[in-house]
Amino acid sequence: MSQPGEGAAQGRTPAWRYAIGMFGTSIPINMIKGSTILFYVDILGLDVRAYGVVMVIYAVIDALDNPLLGHLSDRTRSRFGRRRPWLLAGAPMLAACMIAFFSAPDSLRGIGLVLWFAVFAILCEAFDSMLNANYGALLPELYPRERDRAVANSLRQGFQLVALVISLAVTPLLTTSVFGTEESTRGFQITAVIYGAIALVVIVFMALGARERPRYSTRERPRLLPSVWSIVRNPMFWTVGLTGACYGMAMALVLSGIQLYVRYSLGLPVGNALYLQGIVILISAGGLVVWTRVVARRGALWAWRLAFAVLAAGFAALFLATGLVTAIAAGVLVGAGWSGMLATNDLIVARVLDADAARNGEHREGLFLSAFGFFGRLNGIVTGLALTSLGVFFGYNSGDDPGADPGLAFRMYLCVYPFVLTAIGAVAARLVSVPAETPPEAAEPAGPPPTGPPGQPGQPARPAGRPAGHADEPAPERPR
Repeated sequence: MSQPGEGAAQGRTPAWRYAIGMFGTSIPINMIKGSTILFYVDILGLDVRAYGVVMVIYAVIDALDNPLLGHLSDRTRSRFGRRRPWLLAGAPMLAACMIAFFSAPDSLRGIGLVLWFAVFAILCEAFDSMLNANYGALLPELYPRERDRAVANSLRQGFQLVALVISLAVTPLLTTSVFGTEESTRGFQITAVIYGAIALVVIVFMALGARERPRYSTRERPRLLPSVWSIVRNPMFWTVGLTGACYGMAMALVLSGIQLYVRYSLGLPVGNALYLQGIVILISAGGLVVWTRVVARRGALWAWRLAFAVLAAGFAALFLATGLVTAIAAGVLVGAGWSGMLATNDLIVARVLDADAARNGEHREGLFLSAFGFFGRLNGIVTGLALTSLGVFFGYNSGDDPGADPGLAFRMYLCVYPFVLTAIGAVAARLVSVPAETPPEAAEPAGPPPTGPPGQPGQPARPAGRPAGHADEPAPERPR
């Protein structure tokens, strides 16, 4: 076991170097999420019903492999740390699978197209989950105090927004104008190669600079089933996870449908998505500074609740848009709410991780974040069902069979469904309780978990003045 002060002796990871990793992890998966429907359904002609079935299957598989990947990360013991080996292995695999995902031959039809889509969609999501579970687990470990954590989180969300500008707003121009056309797939393959190379370089650079804290790796490795059982019995896992899932599902719909909303609902070329996405992302980036100050003054929980309400209002305004100008005006409100969620959602989750570490004496952030990823996997199910519903209610089955009113179909997909989800989230957030502040135990981990009563040799003594059973229970921040 490492000794006290060993982590400090290694120095501290600069916040910007950790944060830039978000740029690398965001580019591949957001190109996939933002262009899948356009690429496979509208251009290659994949039926939305097949798309919906694949999304449900892929979500189930992903929900099962996520906890396993996180658990394996928590159990890893190497000279390079627990998280870095997984980051260095996952980066090239995600890049390769993304390139293959957008390299489907134009000649593929029917079951062949469905299988190609299913295999590489599942692989891309699996490697993305591997990367993000390990990358996210570094945040509470590298920055134990919430003030430092908030700065690092805002920086990484800023890098994510830069990546979104590239992977969402610029991608339609690259794929349909610069490297290809609106009816061809060549531009997607070239763009995927470029993005994959960028992501690989950035993730490796971040991983090599991350200074993990050896004391977070306890001598005993956590066991899978007892750890999973402990997590699912934690009420905060369900309240925070389900509430955050409302935000995640809403944004998944937006990212997957924005290009077709521009094409069908606004009646404009897909390339105009650049302007709508660009203004939303710019507002979100600028808002991070404001929301970080709000967090410092009022706390992450208060700001989280407000951000939910603002985001829901933005989707309501977007439904009423009739052209690019009014859509951009509504996008300003969407960007403000989204910025607030980016600045606060991970801080709420990190408080839950801190409380779990303090309560159980084990730092199992990888498994816990992967378990939270179960709620993220609902995104695929909801996206698949929402797209399938367009065929049932509006007759939109594919680009070859768009139905009588595809404009209303994608107005429902991009505005009404996300509004309902974020409105539910706004109400649920008012009922959520989380720890009020970072527990000291999480900031300075105490090594292996105790195996005997407090006070025995080798076991930590209970602090004076605290009753048994309450030494590691942080006070919850309750709804106001």
